[in-house]
Amino acid sequence: MDNDAPPALDAVVDLGPLPGLTGYALRRAQIAVFHDFHRTMEAEGIRTAQFSVLEVLKANPGLRQTQVSFALGIKTTNFVPLFDELERRGLAERRPIPGDRRAKGLFLTEAGRATLERLEKLVAEHEARFVARIGAAGKAQLLGLLHRLTDRTFDPDRS
Repeated sequence: MDNDAPPALDAVVDLGPLPGLTGYALRRAQIAVFHDFHRTMEAEGIRTAQFSVLEVLKANPGLRQTQVSFALGIKTTNFVPLFDELERRGLAERRPIPGDRRAKGLFLTEAGRATLERLEKLVAEHEARFVARIGAAGKAQLLGLLHRLTDRTFDPDRS
């Protein structure tokens, strides 16, 4: 057998230290979750970021686009076309903010609220598939750990 020949496609590949690296494990988990989310939302034509924007607007009607993009970690240059698409589809709209002639607030439309209601049911099914793998306690633990990773005020020396 030639030692330089590539392994068979179904061969088990030794990933070395990768599975023990936080970033690698997070990325693999993200890919699995996003793949399922995309399959779930395919018929609705909604991407992850669009769903997030709709949820934020449901909870915070009237925010400015800079507030929404900052809260979700979306670059403003990427947020504008994303919101334009939601607006084009009739799911969200910009409205003038009283007392500020230049600023616009972002709002869900009636169609956006109805669509989001359908999407939330699909997302609940999507979430349930992953909770079935790790259990409710596992989900709570995972979310707690992930929030610690993103908490800028967390001091590991105090824990």
